[in-house]
Amino acid sequence: METKKCQLKNVERNIEDTKHIIADLKKTLNPEMCRCFVDAFLTRKQNLEESENKESHYHDDNLVYSVINLFAAGTDTTGNTLQWCLLFIAKYPHIQERVQEELSRVVGSRRVRVEDRKNLPYTDAVLHEVQRMANVVPMAIPHKTSRDVTYQGYFIKESEWESPHSWIRQGKFIRRDAFMPFLAGRRVCLGESLARMELFLFFTSLLQRFRFTPPPGVTEDELELTPVVGFLLTPSLHELCAVSRP
Repeated sequence: METKKCQLKNVERNIEDTKHIIADLKKTLNPEMCRCFVDAFLTRKQNLEESENKESHYHDDNLVYSVINLFAAGTDTTGNTLQWCLLFIAKYPHIQERVQEELSRVVGSRRVRVEDRKNLPYTDAVLHEVQRMANVVPMAIPHKTSRDVTYQGYFIKESEWESPHSWIRQGKFIRRDAFMPFLAGRRVCLGESLARMELFLFFTSLLQRFRFTPPPGVTEDELELTPVVGFLLTPSLHELCAVSRP
């Protein structure tokens, strides 16, 4: 119950912050100069109001939730996942070393390309494992049944993962039906392919250039993996050192 209250409070705060941003953009709106999505929405809304269109979906509530959805479903989720990636590899330096060894061997010093992913099986597995362990968007749909159950011809296991709290063991990602960081069916994330590409390119580019460690005086064991609860599960506040690689 306390977790749910905390989530709702953070969602309400997010709505208020978004309303303030939109209000500021309204004050400086110039229909002849589009600066962002909000400007485009407001200009379209203004044009429809001038034509006395009363059946439009272009109203303030829709704008607020559209902006929130764009941040939550895109920028925020990808950014949060990258934060989790850096926290996990700083906590488990042997994982980081294997990723960097693979990158050096396969890619070298050139810029990483999307097509490199198929030749970087361990790096790919680590990215998937971070998404599974971090569980960035836990409230999208129910994820667990209290017992094995058959529903409308589908058998649903209570526990799908043999060791759900253990870090990656194998060096190659093996996709399983239970792995659904982008949901499935009609509610599947429309930006899945973009998010997968962004996560891969950002993560590998960072690992090519830097080694991430706890700050002086802090051990790997002291890095806390308990998330901050909101609509998303974000890492708790940490300081990490980014050390340039030779």
